[in-house]
Amino acid sequence: MRESFDDELIHGPINRQIWKLSFPTMAGMLLQAVYDLVDMIWIGYISPAAVAATTIFITLFWIVEVLNEIIGTSSVSLISQSYGTGDLERTRLAAEQTLIFKALLATIGAVLMLLVLQPAIGLFSKDPEVIRYGMEYGVIRLIFLPIFFSSYSVNTIFRCTGDAKTPMKLLIFSAILNMIADPLLMFDVIPGTSIRGLGWGMKGAAIATVGSITIAFVIGLLLLLKKDARFNIRLSHLFKLDLETDKKLFTIGLPAGFNLILRNIAGVITLKLIGMYGTAALAILGVATRIYQFGMMPAWGIMMGSGIIIGQNLGAEKSDRALQAVRLTTINCMLFVGFFASLAMLFPKQILSLFLGGVEISFEGMAFMRIIGPSMLIGAAGAGMGSAFTGSGENKPLLYSSLVSQYAMMIPYSLAVVLLFKLPIIWLWFAYLLGDGSEWLVRWLFYRKKKWLSRRV
Repeated sequence: MRESFDDELIHGPINRQIWKLSFPTMAGMLLQAVYDLVDMIWIGYISPAAVAATTIFITLFWIVEVLNEIIGTSSVSLISQSYGTGDLERTRLAAEQTLIFKALLATIGAVLMLLVLQPAIGLFSKDPEVIRYGMEYGVIRLIFLPIFFSSYSVNTIFRCTGDAKTPMKLLIFSAILNMIADPLLMFDVIPGTSIRGLGWGMKGAAIATVGSITIAFVIGLLLLLKKDARFNIRLSHLFKLDLETDKKLFTIGLPAGFNLILRNIAGVITLKLIGMYGTAALAILGVATRIYQFGMMPAWGIMMGSGIIIGQNLGAEKSDRALQAVRLTTINCMLFVGFFASLAMLFPKQILSLFLGGVEISFEGMAFMRIIGPSMLIGAAGAGMGSAFTGSGENKPLLYSSLVSQYAMMIPYSLAVVLLFKLPIIWLWFAYLLGDGSEWLVRWLFYRKKKWLSRRV
């Protein structure tokens, strides 16, 4: 059944449409990233061991995050292309199944992850303080995993149906609530003030995160269930699976899932190698990773908005507009990320000092920041081209680029640096630049073939 939809998304000026969806997404994600940075600053006041524990848990989180990646990637293509055809009934079905199917997989994944969490943390650090902090933080995060995954889906549904402002508001609300709750729950007395808190430590950090996400999810879901909403879903359809739709949700995103698996196996290997240099090295990695993610948020936000534009235009058989959208997206990504990359290279010591509680910043730490800068810029170009694959559902190039980046370049190089030549850690930092550069090159080669332009889901 075909109904009216936002026709401007496939007929209006392309760059304006990209920003119409991307800017609210980017703004919300940037504030969320600001929270992540503030969260790491507060955790740094506990101890470097707490920062190391958080770094290890985030790295291990891929074990379940892969499920979110598979369904999430599929849902962007399926919902946006269905909406682009004007078939709102098919769009509703895809949105409803995204929520229920992802929540089901998240529940299974959380149970399995809880069973192996403590020995998994112990693989990377024998420090009992690191293991204790990792368990305090990780168990709470995993218990709320179904809500965490579903909150992503609520935001995806809004964006894919042309409403980027609502998820922006939800992300901003969640981030502000999180930043207020963090110090109040973590410390007996908030550092630098006389304000008393609950003193729950790492447990408080986790509770602040899951609590804010849960409240934002409930609000978003209620908005989607309103009958007079611009686009709505049906509560009764959230309690039954549609096997045909669920099969598409699982299979379309499988390359993206394998991509995440391979990327994070490589991350685990790299984490183990960095752990051989001590807890301080793990702490520097954790901070630099958060900074990289913060700097890349504009690119990821633009990529998400553009992917939806590309999917809708491909659904409406407007390939020229889809191609133009990818080119504009790549330029926009590089311009915005370039600003943050410059800050990382120019002020490495000052940035690292914010996160490590006054600990003396080493030359190796500052060197890593100066390497992270150009890596971010290369990653921004890769994100721009990645929008072609996420919007079209042609996700194999993302998998192939990770295979080359991680297993042909980054891992062999890292193993040689640490185990064969036993070089200082600064040489290991260059693995990140090598990985981002080779990944961009492979994506560019596939983008030029333009096979993604004929892809339909």
